[in-house]
Amino acid sequence: MSDLTLVVGSKAYSSWSLRPWLAMKQAGLAFAETVIPLRQPDTAARIAGHSPSGRVPTLIHDGLTVWDSLAICEYVAELAPEAGLWPADRAARAVARSVSAEMHSGFASLRSTMPMNLKRDRKGEGMTEATAADIARIQALWADARARFGIPAGGPFLFGAFTIADAMFAPVVTRFQTYGVAVEAETRAYMDAVLALPAMEEWTAAAKDEPWEFEP
Repeated sequence: MSDLTLVVGSKAYSSWSLRPWLAMKQAGLAFAETVIPLRQPDTAARIAGHSPSGRVPTLIHDGLTVWDSLAICEYVAELAPEAGLWPADRAARAVARSVSAEMHSGFASLRSTMPMNLKRDRKGEGMTEATAADIARIQALWADARARFGIPAGGPFLFGAFTIADAMFAPVVTRFQTYGVAVEAETRAYMDAVLALPAMEEWTAAAKDEPWEFEP
């Protein structure tokens, strides 16, 4: 499906862009990508040329435009059902969708005080009481998914094999790494599994090579 094009923002900072990009890579889909640098004088105009919402990411396929990270991931799951981007089990699938939606709409403090930044080591920065509460909830959520579904399924991810839920939380993994968040051992093991994905390593390397740098 080389007629797929994913439009993303700067890889060092665009957490929303990482999510569907990672899902598409894990699904084994061939796609072109267009990277639009963020916070440049022409950024808004360039994004508007691709996205009706004026935001990235945006997926373009056979004349269809799909915007919003979670909507793109859902579309990709339909394009490549054999990739198993949602768990096959109904209960696991319902929980995976629930945690993905919670990430999509929640954790405002973490987003604000610990924005994704793959260019700098910012250990010790960004912690507030509200952010600590977000971190505690995320760790509890991950531990619950792993205990109920991931470990019984025999895989290192939230529901065993990689799913959209892992794609949705991948930028959080990078945040915990960047800001040196103290985490439980089981959280660290999950983070290591996500960071070791070849696709994550590819994205991170590209992010570090980008010439654009700013404080997100």
